[in-house]
Amino acid sequence: MMQKKICLLGASGVGKTSLIKQYVEGIFSEKYLTSIGVKIDKKLVTTDSSPVTLMIWDIEGIDRYCGFQPKYLRGAAAYIIVADKTRSQSLLEGCEIQKMVKEVTDIPGLLAINKSDLPETWHWSEAELKEIESGFEKTFHTSAKTGENVEAMFTHLAHLIVE
Repeated sequence: MMQKKICLLGASGVGKTSLIKQYVEGIFSEKYLTSIGVKIDKKLVTTDSSPVTLMIWDIEGIDRYCGFQPKYLRGAAAYIIVADKTRSQSLLEGCEIQKMVKEVTDIPGLLAINKSDLPETWHWSEAELKEIESGFEKTFHTSAKTGENVEAMFTHLAHLIVE
């Protein structure tokens, strides 16, 4: 059985833990609890070539007060940077995290623009978004609350790292 480590990165409060809970357990909670350190969940995914267990690392929010820890990426096969479409700053922080990740590894990365169930409050032009998204393998607009694109995102990532 193949196991692959996946890291979820992003600013505090963007929905990393909620995305994982929705994907692994199929549940969503309105309660917000700040993650400290790292929490690891796993889920078996069947791809065309073989089954793979995703070891999903839920890494504490990375912001100005809590810096990026490259050691969390050791052994990772891929990562997802999560941004909250209701907070422009979270996408800027995601871009900063992306730069730091690229300095230490060249593993594939996805961008999750989360909270698609809420009205968009950031003011990025289509051109600016396309430029940001070009640094990632693919972008998914997700909602941890409704489950929109959550399964599709992780399944895509599983195929990307196994095939």
